[in-house]
Amino acid sequence: MYGSAYLVQVSIGGQEFQVLLDTGSADLWVVSSDCTTSDCQGIATFDISESNSLNLTSTDFHLDYLIGSVTGTVGTDTVTFGPYEISSQVFALASNTTGLDLSGTGYSGILGLAFPAEASIPSTTGRTLVENIFASLNDTDRFFAFKLGSNATGSSFTIGQLDPAYANTTSALTYTPVSSDGSGYNYWKLPLQSLTINSTTFDLSKSRVKGASSPIAVLDTGTTLVLGPTSDVDRFWQSVGGARKTDAGWQVRCNRAVIVGFVIGDDSSRKEYVLDPADVSWDENTAQGDWCMGGIQGNDGVFSGDWLLGDTFLRTSLKHHIQNVYVAQRVFASNQSASIGLLGTTNATSALTQFRQTRGDDSMPPARVRAHAPNHNLTGADACGIAVSCGFVFGVLLTLVWYSCIEWRAKKRRMY
Repeated sequence: MYGSAYLVQVSIGGQEFQVLLDTGSADLWVVSSDCTTSDCQGIATFDISESNSLNLTSTDFHLDYLIGSVTGTVGTDTVTFGPYEISSQVFALASNTTGLDLSGTGYSGILGLAFPAEASIPSTTGRTLVENIFASLNDTDRFFAFKLGSNATGSSFTIGQLDPAYANTTSALTYTPVSSDGSGYNYWKLPLQSLTINSTTFDLSKSRVKGASSPIAVLDTGTTLVLGPTSDVDRFWQSVGGARKTDAGWQVRCNRAVIVGFVIGDDSSRKEYVLDPADVSWDENTAQGDWCMGGIQGNDGVFSGDWLLGDTFLRTSLKHHIQNVYVAQRVFASNQSASIGLLGTTNATSALTQFRQTRGDDSMPPARVRAHAPNHNLTGADACGIAVSCGFVFGVLLTLVWYSCIEWRAKKRRMY
């Protein structure tokens, strides 16, 4: 399977790297020149001898992913990211990576922008990059906003201001407090009330997250597709029709025309965000004859949230250049809640028209929507730590690099 990645340039100790930016993890790491595994071949690596400001510690760094792992050593160095320069920024030098396909994707590490509670680098060693940048900003400017594009010049990320190409004022977005487990924030999580299929409500299973009154969705730029509980996803594709389940996941007829919405937010901010049909029937280098990869797949390995909303929810579609959402994520130094602002930008009528013009007419009749989820009794023991890695966006109006034909893996953080 294939996917997309959003990369940006960062300078560490005067050396330039393309790193994968990730709302689903919190650590900054790059590959060291000491790495000799096949994962590290053909990419830029950090040369310890070339930095006069590097300070290596005795602290080990280790991350396990659902597919792959990283080990190395924690250090500090001067990091430049867009207009920001942070001296003695903590990061990790990876001496070994396995299964991450770095050489195939062309990036040298990951820059995570989740909350510090999920950082694998101990907080006693130093603050995360986003913490250090936000510390220099006024309280009202402590946010970042992004639009994930469909090509190398169609993305943006801003800090402390919105991109006027998409929104001129924060009031244009609908804000929802980030869901917390009561002990603080870990991931960028929102309540997901339901889905819709051609305007028909599609109920979801009860949340596995302790204390959550509705399913919890994690915004994750590092996951290509939308991932949800297998039982819900199976029922979803049965409701869409024209779909089949294979060893590689759900496939759907490439011309299957369906409008899918995600109803997100709490009582005051509840709103539906509609996907381009091309992100539901995903044909970007994945089509097998008349069959395309489903943009929504089942994965029961997501534990701290119930759903991961990846790039097929967040980005602009490749074929139609229709942007699904514009996103702003903010924190405060005061006691105000962290929040996520969303601006839905997909017009369902025009998106469906473009889809049919590109894919052809869908002659299959609509399927019966299996609207009601089975009544499962889940307990708090089902809650665990979430796991994600890969893909984010950053810098003041930095242009992101978009790559297609990258092997898609739902890489998640350690499962213990």
